Amino acid sequence: MAELMQTTFPDLAGRARELSAALDLDDGALGAMLFGMVTRLDALLAIKELATGRYVNVNLRMAALFRRTPAEIVGLTDADLLEPGQPAVWRAAEIAAGGQQASYLSDHRVDIDGQRREFSVARMVLPARQGPSRFLFCVWTDVTAEKQRDAQLAKALQQLEQQQQASEALRRELQDQNLRDSDTGLYQRSHFDDQLRREVDLSSREHREFALVSIALDPLSEATKAFGSDARTRVLEALGRLLRSNTRAMDASCRLDEDSFAVLLSGVGLATAHSRMEGLRRQCATQIVVLEGHDLGFTVSMGVASFPHTAHTQEELMSAADLALGEAQARGGNHATLAGIKFQAA
Repeated sequence: MAELMQTTFPDLAGRARELSAALDLDDGALGAMLFGMVTRLDALLAIKELATGRYVNVNLRMAALFRRTPAEIVGLTDADLLEPGQPAVWRAAEIAAGGQQASYLSDHRVDIDGQRREFSVARMVLPARQGPSRFLFCVWTDVTAEKQRDAQLAKALQQLEQQQQASEALRRELQDQNLRDSDTGLYQRSHFDDQLRREVDLSSREHREFALVSIALDPLSEATKAFGSDARTRVLEALGRLLRSNTRAMDASCRLDEDSFAVLLSGVGLATAHSRMEGLRRQCATQIVVLEGHDLGFTVSMGVASFPHTAHTQEELMSAADLALGEAQARGGNHATLAGIKFQAA
């Protein structure tokens, strides 16, 4: 097919003469037979003047495209038959085909009486016996159904991809929910331990620091306890929201057990971590938690340690943060205490 598209008219004419002679055919028999076969293949045929774009011959199918008879089409141009805008595109393709000896292919949309059809059009100049070429031979193949199938397939593939993306997003969401505590929305202990191990490994290899904060909910007031489990749930929900809003995507916060929490601050030094946690402590102390019209206040204690300044292993880091937390609780709670910095001997 590609070879025929690139073959010039003189080459094709020579082949036709050779084949006619070899088969002992009548003059014009081969051309008539091929012309008839193209017509049987539901193709639309037209011959047009190169200079003016006027139709000089069309078959019945080409005429039917314009809701006319062949006799009514002859002598007209596309501008006489089509809405404004379409004729210019067709004429540009005809001019381009007129400058080539080989077949020129282009795709066109036809909008007639509110109906759109799509065609693949092959155009080839018909050489004259003498003088310049005057006519252009055009074969129109209706590809509307093929284009519609392609569009439907593309739409189906797009919908399938969207469904797969939605399914994957749902899977990740469900997986994430399984890793989170139902009361606070924070990660559970197992996930946090994995994050901590990765952070220690990364920081050791890249010589970067990070902070670990141990957090404990201070004992609730007697007034809050009087409301029972509902009050405790409200406090835990509020604490979970504050911890999530004060940590970045690269950080990790979790609920270790009933009243203990931990926050991992990636790439953050001791001073910065203490400043951020001090701000969080103040937010907790001033947070309004309402139950049945009553304000349920709460406070937290924090111990802030960093790797590798206050500890050089994962175990030492957790121990340092817990010791600092114990010191904050010993001060009466509602404190954020720094772990002591260890100095290595020179």
